Amino acid sequence: MRLALPICGAQLAQAGMSVVDVMMTGRLSATDLAAVSVGSSLWLPLMLFMTGTLMGLTPIVAHLLGGGRTSGIRPSVHQALWVSLALGVAAAVLLWSAVMPVFRLMAVPEEVATRAAGYLAAVAFGMPGVALFQALRAFSDGMNHTRPSLWISLVGLGVNIPCNFVLIYGGEGLTGLFGEWLPAAVQGLPALGALGCGMATAISMWVMCLAMVAYTRRSRAYGDLDLWQAPTLPRWSLIAELLRVGVPIGVAIFVEVTLFTLIALFIASLGEVTVAAHQVALNYTSILFMLPLSLAMALTVRVGNVLGQGLPDQARLVAWNGILVALGVAGLNSLLLWLTAEPVIALYTHNSEVARLTLSLVGLAMIFQVSDSLQVNLAGALRGYKDTRIIMLITLLAYWLVGLGGGHWLGRYGLFGWIGPQGVHGYWVGLVAGLTTAAVLLGERLRRMSKAMAHGEIEIPVE
Repeated sequence: MRLALPICGAQLAQAGMSVVDVMMTGRLSATDLAAVSVGSSLWLPLMLFMTGTLMGLTPIVAHLLGGGRTSGIRPSVHQALWVSLALGVAAAVLLWSAVMPVFRLMAVPEEVATRAAGYLAAVAFGMPGVALFQALRAFSDGMNHTRPSLWISLVGLGVNIPCNFVLIYGGEGLTGLFGEWLPAAVQGLPALGALGCGMATAISMWVMCLAMVAYTRRSRAYGDLDLWQAPTLPRWSLIAELLRVGVPIGVAIFVEVTLFTLIALFIASLGEVTVAAHQVALNYTSILFMLPLSLAMALTVRVGNVLGQGLPDQARLVAWNGILVALGVAGLNSLLLWLTAEPVIALYTHNSEVARLTLSLVGLAMIFQVSDSLQVNLAGALRGYKDTRIIMLITLLAYWLVGLGGGHWLGRYGLFGWIGPQGVHGYWVGLVAGLTTAAVLLGERLRRMSKAMAHGEIEIPVE
């Protein structure tokens, strides 16, 4: 929990940036809000794929630290920095060159598409910075030092808000806030709208990156590990190890993101009340999900540390202890959801139809919390074992086949004539079924993996 809570704070701070972007552009115009929303649906999955891939560094560092092989940490981190730079540049090139064909395919209105393209062109400049930040964050987490990601994410949020205000609203917004005494040059600043929001996001990304570089350079928290001395040139064996562990994590996260995106698209045809209720329920449960997700990231570190010490029996104990804690957290979240559903829904909407439909989803959302918490923490424990490819395959099966396929069938067609089409409730039943399937399969995989390693049937992975 000491490792998990700062991670949770960092996740909430980074999510807060997206909330601020939506709130500030929404106050300017509906077109700018639509541009930022559409643009975010393209760059966020790219960033999450990069983040997942670079998360492969965390168990590598945790194993090396646990085994006392600290001399191997610096070259491994340097390889992750090379990979992050390549991923960041590739993501930037994609955002500069490939977005307009996607917007045409999505039939995005011309004005929205033009502003979204400008927003993404600005965000693209920040992609290498956020990739480097995520690599250094994965290193710090693997060293059992999760607080920097919290404080630096809060710095990023603190930079994002004023930059957003100045760049989105320009001189007119500043004059409205501070008065007519501002210099003419300041009052004449243009209101850039969605483009300004993208510029503010890129600035925040680079500030977080540079702050993390400065911290890892100066802090004594990493012992005598001098990360920024004697840079290591690309070593293909170490890069291959990082990609072997990390790419399946990135793909699994990408699959999960696309699951929710596609379900939102399918539900869009069910009417605005249904869409609004789905988004409210999903948004609230997503906030509650931050703690189980952070616990899973901490569990990867703890399992990796113990395996690095050559103690597979202890690693097995740590893993299953973590799953029990995750179950307790899920129960707490479900109870919180039950007790606070009505007042929280009232904060989101005053529409009685939306509120009633959202409230009808709360029971499913409570089950959703348990399944989601279990599957993400089982995956976190398996990542500590560097067993990531199976997670990717299970995710593909459970999310897309059971969750998306089953939910769509149940929502649109019902169940073989026994049950009629369930609408949005069918999609939520599909989500619960997909997450439960993932939890069962990942639980069996962890049972077999931890037992085989404890009995010496599988060797402990060593770099």
